[in-house]
Amino acid sequence: MSALKLVYSNGYYLPIGAHVFPAEKYRLVHARLLKDGVAAKADFIKPEPARDEDILLVHTPEYVSKLKNGTLSPLEEAQMEVPYSPELVRAFWLAAGGSIKAAQLAVENGIAFNIGGGFHHAFPDHGEGFCVIHDVAVAIRRMQKDGKIKRAMTVDCDVHHGNGTAAIFGGGRAESPLPSKTYHRGTEPQRKAEETDVFTISLHQANNYPAWKPPSSIDVNLPDRTGDAEYLQWLDNALSSGLRQFPPELLCYIAGADPYKEDQLGGLSLTIEGLKKRDELVFRVAKSRAIPVMVTYAGGYARNVEDTVTITATRWQPRRKFSSSKGVC
Repeated sequence: MSALKLVYSNGYYLPIGAHVFPAEKYRLVHARLLKDGVAAKADFIKPEPARDEDILLVHTPEYVSKLKNGTLSPLEEAQMEVPYSPELVRAFWLAAGGSIKAAQLAVENGIAFNIGGGFHHAFPDHGEGFCVIHDVAVAIRRMQKDGKIKRAMTVDCDVHHGNGTAAIFGGGRAESPLPSKTYHRGTEPQRKAEETDVFTISLHQANNYPAWKPPSSIDVNLPDRTGDAEYLQWLDNALSSGLRQFPPELLCYIAGADPYKEDQLGGLSLTIEGLKKRDELVFRVAKSRAIPVMVTYAGGYARNVEDTVTITATRWQPRRKFSSSKGVC
C-alpha cells in the first residue's frame, strides 16, 4: 500500500474569473507533483461530492437551500467575495467530499492530503473570505457521526484567523492560553478544553483579516513581519500546550501557504524553507503521539503563483518513507 494518499479532482477549480484567489493552483500543484516524481498517478484518489446531509451537519438548512437554488441576497454574495454560480457550489461540495475522504484515509493510513479545501472562513449560515462551505468542519462532523473518531483538533496555520472554525466549534478554551492578545465579541460563553469534542488552534497575523476574530481554544496573534524562527517557536508552544490538555484522534492541519513573505494578502515574513519546517514540525509532533493527520491546502496568494505551488508541493517530498500503518504519519 502506498504511503502517499493525495485526494484531488480537476473539479476543484473555482470558476471565479480574474481574481486574487488563484483558482488554477490546484491543477498546478497536481501537475508539479507528477512532473517532479513526488507522486505517481496511483497516489491520487478522486473524491465524491459531499452529500447534502453531510453539509447539513455544519451548515443551516436555509443557507444550504440558498446555495443550491441560487437565492443568496446581493449582500450574502458580496460577503463570500467570490461570484456565485451553480458551478461554484458544485466545486465546494466536491472540496468538502475531498476533505471527508482525506479524513477517512488519514485515520486508516496515518496521513492524507486534500489538495484543496481548508475553507476556514465559512460560517454555518453564510460564507466569507472566498469560503462558501467549511469542508474541514464537515469532515470532522461526518467522521464523528460515523463513529470513526470522537475528538479532533484543528491546527490552522493560514495567515488569516480561522474565524469560521472558531464559531462552528465554540472555542473550548485552553486552561492556560498562550500570552498573545485574544479577541472577544460580546460575552460568548466558553467551554473548557475537556468539555469540547473539537479543540481549535489558530496561528495567524493579528493585524489582518478578519476584523472580528471569535476565540479559538488557542489563538496566537502574531505581529506583522514575524519571521521563521519566531513563528516556529510559537507553533511549537501552541502544539505542546494544546496536546497537553486535549488528546485528539485526528489532527486537521489547515496548511496555508500565505504566511509566505511574498504573499499579496499576508503580512508575515516566512520563507519557503521556513514553511517547509513548519509542516515538518506539525507532522513530527503528530507522529510522536501517533495522531493521524488530515491536511488541507487553504490560502496562498503569492505574487508569483509558482511560489505558492512550490510551497505546497514540497511538503510531500519526505513523506514516502513513512509507514502506512494506522496512526503513524
